[in-house]
Amino acid sequence: MTRLFVAIIFAMLFSISCEDAKETDSKSTQELDPKLSKLKLQPGFEAEHLYSPADNDQGSWVAMTFDDKDRLITADQYGALYRMEIPPIGADDVTPTIEKLKIQTGETVADSVIQMGYAQGLLYAFNSLYVMVNHRGNDEFEKSSGLYRLQDTDNDDQYDKITLLKALNGAGEHGPHSIVMSPDGKTLHVIAGNHTDLPEMDSYRLPKVWQDDNLFPQVKDPRGHANDRGAPGGWIAKIDPEGKNWELVSAGFRNPFDLDFNDEGDMFVYDSDMEWDLGMPWYRPTRICHVTSGSEFGWRTGNGKWSPAYPDNLPAIVNIGQGSPTNVVYGRGAKFPEKYQKSIYAFDWSFGMIYAIHLTPNGSSYDGEREEFLSGIPLPLTDGVIGPDGAMYFMSGGRRLDSDLYRVHYTGDESVAASNEASELTEENKIRRQLEAYHEGPKEGAIAFAWPHLNSEDRFLQYAARIAVEHQPVQEWQAKVLAEKDPVALAQGVIALARHGSKAQQTGMLNALLGVDYASLSPQHQVDLLRAFELTLSRFGVPSTSTKNKVINYLSPKYPAQTDVLNQLLSKTLAYLDDPTVAKKTLALLESNTGENVDVMANTATDASDLILRNPQYGMDIALTLKNMPPAQHTYYGMVIEDVDKGWTPELREKYFKWFNKAFSFKAGRSYIGFIDKARKKALTHVPKAKFDFYDKMSGADLLTSSGNDLAVSTVSPKGPRHNWKVDEIEPLLADGLKGRDFEYGKSMFASTSCVTCHTMQGEGQNIGPDLTQLGTRFSPEDILKAIIDPNDVISDQYNSTVYTLKDGKSIVGRLMNETDQNYVVSQNPYAPDITREIAKDQVTDIKMSTVSLMPPGTINSLNEDELKDLLAYLISGGDPKNPIYTEANN
Repeated sequence: MTRLFVAIIFAMLFSISCEDAKETDSKSTQELDPKLSKLKLQPGFEAEHLYSPADNDQGSWVAMTFDDKDRLITADQYGALYRMEIPPIGADDVTPTIEKLKIQTGETVADSVIQMGYAQGLLYAFNSLYVMVNHRGNDEFEKSSGLYRLQDTDNDDQYDKITLLKALNGAGEHGPHSIVMSPDGKTLHVIAGNHTDLPEMDSYRLPKVWQDDNLFPQVKDPRGHANDRGAPGGWIAKIDPEGKNWELVSAGFRNPFDLDFNDEGDMFVYDSDMEWDLGMPWYRPTRICHVTSGSEFGWRTGNGKWSPAYPDNLPAIVNIGQGSPTNVVYGRGAKFPEKYQKSIYAFDWSFGMIYAIHLTPNGSSYDGEREEFLSGIPLPLTDGVIGPDGAMYFMSGGRRLDSDLYRVHYTGDESVAASNEASELTEENKIRRQLEAYHEGPKEGAIAFAWPHLNSEDRFLQYAARIAVEHQPVQEWQAKVLAEKDPVALAQGVIALARHGSKAQQTGMLNALLGVDYASLSPQHQVDLLRAFELTLSRFGVPSTSTKNKVINYLSPKYPAQTDVLNQLLSKTLAYLDDPTVAKKTLALLESNTGENVDVMANTATDASDLILRNPQYGMDIALTLKNMPPAQHTYYGMVIEDVDKGWTPELREKYFKWFNKAFSFKAGRSYIGFIDKARKKALTHVPKAKFDFYDKMSGADLLTSSGNDLAVSTVSPKGPRHNWKVDEIEPLLADGLKGRDFEYGKSMFASTSCVTCHTMQGEGQNIGPDLTQLGTRFSPEDILKAIIDPNDVISDQYNSTVYTLKDGKSIVGRLMNETDQNYVVSQNPYAPDITREIAKDQVTDIKMSTVSLMPPGTINSLNEDELKDLLAYLISGGDPKNPIYTEANN
């Protein structure tokens, strides 16, 4: 088969059409190293490709640090540590000199390398190499999860001592991650994901009183993710160099990989989202968080995540969108223009983006603005640092992908003079730091200093004040809370008392809240007040009947409200109290299109559509969701009344269970159907037994799989076992031809491997990719299988997507549908090709063809040998059971 024919088959099977893409790439660009030509950088920056570990059997690198001799130390995610000297910028040969690190024992050097595999964090500091291992060790030669310190005690430039500073219970992608030097140069900070148990700390800046604190009926992820994980989620701790003293700084993250500090000493983290929650009201995008002392960011398992509007957690300073955060590094020491020296760089593994986050002080915190600093398709980013030469070093790889090491330096005209001096702090920032001095425990004067700031309009300042109060003995301030007349300070005080008080104080707390003139409050202060009600109920339970009725009578007339967050708080609180009007009111919201109707993805800094074609393996889930996304707040309203007993009529019940049936027609994250079904089943426990089957059928029971996690389909699922098919296995697989293949089973495999979601066969399927009915008349089984296994090897320009680089540094990936004299008209969602966007031609500085096929690799890895042969026979037959391949093979 010629290369031309291979290109055609790739086009036929797997790529998006871009028929009229312009040939604007210069010949010199095409002749570049493809590892460099795929990169998009800001003007004035250049990249060098330094090394490919996979070419030298050195694994997939995920962590890096420079030592005191300006050598780069890296870690293979599943293997050894490496140390290298890197030639200077501009050298003719930039290939590093590399050695595997070995441990010296006694007077001899051991033959084996240092057994520090599964390292996800490295830091050279205090004449030591700190290594964060993320792994459940299987034998005596593998280190288990924890923080280790490597030292050279005899000054021979070889590490000879390994000390376990702290064992950590957690592993995997949500395990322990990075180690970072603190701004004071005397301590370290460590960070871990939500599958890492919080070890016992010596002290807690975030008081150790966390709970789920959510009256929304709890539904854990239907697919089992993080179902055994509770508060406080991912965490950050401050430690001394010997690892003897551990202090909890912050928690409530999902899976933050890394952190860094700006010149003013403030900490920033890039936290991950839960992509299976896409399109649901509790979905939280990847985001940049300003992490302050004692801060909480509200992650809870399943649907229990807190709204960023709640006063007992802090909001992000930038919402990024979908992605997989890996690295955070500040531009300190970079020989870049001042703007980039003072940027926080956030790395996204899934979509190959380095974001530069530009910070502007705002009160005691910051506003953040995202800029696409560097991107590549594909570019699975893992780690990055600013080197001693002022360049940025970064790596791609992880999950056993081929890994590459790059260097980025500035060659433009702007000054690169060092400008990493701390700016003058705002007054609010200074006050916040004074308040944080009271986060270490009981201190004289804390209440007097902190209390006046409980009614601050500055969220971060107000939060710091409440945490300062919570660190003082509760008997010193509980009476002050109940006597507080300022409604804003009262809400904060009740929140603190709910977290530290007792059931005996509940009636007094609720009565104090009931005395507030709700209508006089701003929307945010109404949120704070309602959250105080919720915490008082979630911590201490349903109050006495008389008090319960008072709360219902106070809150019920205020529902429904004008904003989603208020409606969420009101509905779940009234549902918890079994208000007899909540079902009817909520169903009215469920049938209406009023309210904010916030698109949880459109409000993120990255337009979700821009991500789809950067990584089809992840992007196609986004594409399907955008095509038919459920109204996010409707999902909330449908679930919040699942346990309500009072106020139902036969008419209301029919409306409710018909809503479930309708909800199953939408597409959202992978767990969406399971969440809806769990709520449906819970709601059915409240109907009369004689009517169970009636409502069960009405609600769509027959639409679901037996597990309730997915919609039922007629196709047969693969039996497996799974196998990672390789090109060199094609010849032995097909040595005996395709004798005795099963047409119907092959057709089922065509559906179960999702071929049908992009291609048509005999008029059935989607027209995202070419019709495959005639495929078998043009290509052999060998060529078809090779194209399936390695879809990125050759991609025809005729069916490729295009990357448009703009003057502002952004890039847009899409399929060219049309163009005018002024604009390119592109489509970015293969499932909604009629939705287009225009790109002004005078803003485009470069156009390149994507190097990623829409067809992700691994689509057939769920199939065993016979199943794969059945699929191939079906493809060759063009969906015709009478095709000669079946009759001839069976004769």
